[in-house]
Amino acid sequence: MPTDAAEQGGPPQKGGVVATLMAVNVGMPKDVPWHGKTVHTGVYKQTVTGPRMVRRLNIDGDGQGDLGGHGGEQRAVLVYQVDSYRFWQKELGRDDLEPGHFGENFTVDGLPDDEVCIGDRYRIGSALFEVTQPRVTCYRVGLRLGEPQMAALLVSHRRPGFYLRVIEEGEVEAGQEIVKVSAGPEKMTVQEIDGVLYLPGHTREQVERALRVSALSPGWQGSMRTLLEQADADTGSAGLTEAASAPPAGWPGFRPLTVVDIRPESRSVFSLSLAAADGSPLPDALPGQFLTVKVQPEGDAPPLIRSYSLSGEPGTGTYRISVKVEPHGAASNRLRAYVRVGDSLDTAAARGTFCLKEGDNPVVLLSAGVGVTPVLAMLHALVRDRSPREVWWLHGARDGTEHPFARESRDLLGALPHARSIIYYSSPASDDRRGVDYTEASRLSADRVRGLGLPPEADAYLCGPTGFMDSVGTALVDAGLDASRVHTEIFGARASITPGLKGSTVAPPPHQPPGPAGTGPTVSFARSGLTVPWNDRQDSLLELAEACDVPVQWSCRTGVCHTCELALLSGAVDYAPDPIEPPADGNILICCSKPAEGIVLDL
Repeated sequence: MPTDAAEQGGPPQKGGVVATLMAVNVGMPKDVPWHGKTVHTGVYKQTVTGPRMVRRLNIDGDGQGDLGGHGGEQRAVLVYQVDSYRFWQKELGRDDLEPGHFGENFTVDGLPDDEVCIGDRYRIGSALFEVTQPRVTCYRVGLRLGEPQMAALLVSHRRPGFYLRVIEEGEVEAGQEIVKVSAGPEKMTVQEIDGVLYLPGHTREQVERALRVSALSPGWQGSMRTLLEQADADTGSAGLTEAASAPPAGWPGFRPLTVVDIRPESRSVFSLSLAAADGSPLPDALPGQFLTVKVQPEGDAPPLIRSYSLSGEPGTGTYRISVKVEPHGAASNRLRAYVRVGDSLDTAAARGTFCLKEGDNPVVLLSAGVGVTPVLAMLHALVRDRSPREVWWLHGARDGTEHPFARESRDLLGALPHARSIIYYSSPASDDRRGVDYTEASRLSADRVRGLGLPPEADAYLCGPTGFMDSVGTALVDAGLDASRVHTEIFGARASITPGLKGSTVAPPPHQPPGPAGTGPTVSFARSGLTVPWNDRQDSLLELAEACDVPVQWSCRTGVCHTCELALLSGAVDYAPDPIEPPADGNILICCSKPAEGIVLDL
């Protein structure tokens, strides 16, 4: 329980005045044109006079356009300092900066980032506040200031500003004193914790200290836990992304592998087994990873680049990929029609983070159609390791002719002491045997999953069509599994992250960029099946992808947050500007890079 008199609403301790509230700034979200798009943002603030009521979520008259990155109880009020204004006026050569320009609600004289600590509490007027986290790195502060690199500059110059949570609602007014009523535990400053997340050189001890601060916002706590889970917790934001957590690739770029076996698995799925040309063992791949291959069409057309999950037993020195032949699939039809044993296939090293985790808790492997391929590799790994884990195998197919690896999976499951299999055929054929070939004549649906009594402590691995994964993934959480234990693999492009942008919810398919064709190096978007020549109309690979309607993920657009980090399958890039913290080996940040040569991206 708090004991400080001021925190209970009594008089502050003597000497508690630490700063002055110089301005109160508010603004409701509005639509702003940007790069040919529309951004819905509340970053434009105006100074107001007189008292203003501060409530749990914001100040009267204020709002946030993107509640995913701003606002909410943990980020109700943004604070920035007069001293930082003076710094940026000199650094940027500006004389037009006024309170609210940095999107802050409170402009204060005092409260520097290198002194204010997470968990500190302050009284202003009749309201009580608690410091929860540094400012979010966001492109919109650069939009407001007309300085595209501003998000990176705030981090690199150690002047982020910070958010407050409202402990007690009340009125505030410019000119009021800011009284410190209690200090946060661990004495971890805003500047220090911002550097832990975004800059290189932090220590494990710093991350552990941050996690002991209960006032730290849940989002930042999650980021700190992710850093702590990294084997070498000594990097900045590079350690936070899914791409950065992938193991290093077995080799750079593409290398020729020899096709040593071709085998049909169902009416529409066949497998290719690949080996090194010299017979040496291929690097071990993790169960659930995929290979990216180049398929050469007829004539001088550029190669088709596609990714296929590994479906065989890991650690054998060879790889097996399995391909579904789509009616109009250029690459899959070319592979089935023309590739023969003894041919070479240019192949990038195994990649991906959809991998079986070690442990002794139950495992649930769910798939539909060709989505069985990565979870089959996981099943192989469990059998190879003689796993005593409880294993649930759930698979959905149309009928026996469209059930790949039916016998193989049955044999594997029979070798596990605690395995349970349920096979669903949506339209079983007359010669499909219930109780032998399949368990139930129905779809593997969300309703079926909810009624199975799955162990809530299980890790679930889910692969199949997008709608299937969305509905069944939700059903797994409804069945009691923690959302963090539900892992999915997407064969195509990932979902976009484009904070604050307004537009159609249905994006057009990826296409060549508008305007004259570029004359630069080729850029291949592997997941999107698109290859385009680079041109100088865009300033980054991110902008090129956007021009092609390739789904992208980003936030800061200045090389800070690593939201855009992804695997570079081949080639090299140049950075301008350099990222605050380099990405993991084998990855790039597309928001601030250009191709130095022909490249292939996992995008």
